[in-house]
Amino acid sequence: MASDGGGREPRRVLEFYSGIGGMRYSLMKALVNAQVVEAFEINDRANDVYQHNFGHRPYQGNIQCLTASDLDKYGADAWLLSPPCQPYTRQGLQKDTGDARAFSFLQILELMPFLLQPPSMLFVENVVGFETSDTHAKLIEILEKTNFITQEFILSPLQFGIPYSRPRYFCLAKRKPSSFVNEFLNSQLIQSPRPLFEHFDTVANEDDSLQEDRHKLLQSCQPIEKFLELKNPRNDIDVEPATLMTGLSNATPRTLGGDNDHEYDSLHQYYVPPSLVERWGSAMDVVYPDSNRCCCFTKSYYRYVKGTGSLLATVQPMKRDKTSLKEQCLRYFTPREVANLHSFPEDFVFPEHISLKQRYALLGNSLSIAVVAPLLQYLFTEP
Repeated sequence: MASDGGGREPRRVLEFYSGIGGMRYSLMKALVNAQVVEAFEINDRANDVYQHNFGHRPYQGNIQCLTASDLDKYGADAWLLSPPCQPYTRQGLQKDTGDARAFSFLQILELMPFLLQPPSMLFVENVVGFETSDTHAKLIEILEKTNFITQEFILSPLQFGIPYSRPRYFCLAKRKPSSFVNEFLNSQLIQSPRPLFEHFDTVANEDDSLQEDRHKLLQSCQPIEKFLELKNPRNDIDVEPATLMTGLSNATPRTLGGDNDHEYDSLHQYYVPPSLVERWGSAMDVVYPDSNRCCCFTKSYYRYVKGTGSLLATVQPMKRDKTSLKEQCLRYFTPREVANLHSFPEDFVFPEHISLKQRYALLGNSLSIAVVAPLLQYLFTEP
């Protein structure tokens, strides 16, 4: 097999729903010969972050207004799309194609048969559940009509050694006569990352292999402490847990999570007030520095404590099952730590004017670079 490189011109890429640049960072990490010629994103704050890190501001108009002629002008070889997931999430209303947030993606799909210069590759990322949606059925229908072959994946960062449970659906498509390295996986839904790194002549015992992969996940993941920027919070703030928790009891939500720049200097803003621990403790997912998994962070992390992501115990008890959560001084993961678990590079930064809550929301809408990069490398590799 050959990587898509050599002396040829870089592949021209369009990045739809570009967010804070997770897809572009994945493309860079994949080390493929490709260039993003345009990105599209309607969120103004996301575009501020994207521009701050890449020096290019995405097109901010409504994607639904794009025509086939508009898209043809880019002469793009590949389209990378991470459309809104809300129409398909388990917590949402699951309106699917009836959700207004699905309209722009459907509009782009409808344009494909009318393109004079259709892309040769397509990559779509979304939540688990998308694969059973009407939107997915429409995607596959149009791809088949426009001469594409597909391979679909459901993968999590856990399968790549990252202690972060964030399973996502991915569709990889190539327009004939292009083909995948592992052609026998065409039209299949794959839940193992092994085909991304190895060439198989058969798929015998795939179920057994998948079971073995899942069994090894937690043993192979790095501990959470490797992704923390605040390695020893107690030393950083130099106060005893009892003193800290007394202060937190008297704190207001404003002092714990306001939007002013000077508040970023305070570690106290990341600690969970005892009142919230008392009320929601039984519903919290609590992890420790030596844990090898944490729950998916959503865009509502820090605004709510239930079902939005894990909380970190900063005081490790001798016996975890016999120590109250209040004594463990729970805190939120910082935005940098969430970015680390999403595998964003060290040089990724937020502009100063992006508030703390906005940072969490933007990260919650992003993707795992550790998962997407090898998928893109596989997509761009030629047999």
